[in-house]
Amino acid sequence: MAEIAVFSDENVEKAIKRFKKMVDREGILLEVKKRRYYAKPASQKHEKLKKMERKRRKKIMKTKKLY
Repeated sequence: MAEIAVFSDENVEKAIKRFKKMVDREGILLEVKKRRYYAKPASQKHEKLKKMERKRRKKIMKTKKLY
């Protein structure tokens, strides 16, 4: 849970900016978007395999560019 303390001499806008940065660093919004809809375990596995394949292809393409 993201939580900040607002100091007495601190501007509210500055505190909001710190809060947004903390939420972004912790990946809370990404997690909310991911959990917005239910995904079957089989479809999660399929997406994970697709992601791994994309990473593998990207790595191969990077090594080809070096030569």
